Amino acid sequence: MEKNNSGLPPAALRALAEAQARREAREKHQQAKELGGRGGEDPARYGDWEINGRAIDF
Repeated sequence: MEKNNSGLPPAALRALAEAQARREAREKHQQAKELGGRGGEDPARYGDWEINGRAIDF
């Protein structure tokens, strides 16, 4: 997804290059999957602390 960025100042071009490098690094580094976890979103972030009366992910 490259666009014609020739009219941008050098600092903006460097920022775009750094952002692209970060995106590529993030794609290369995949987090390990949790084994035996509850599935779904992070309970600490979304407030889902119990499932069927059992406290989990502590």
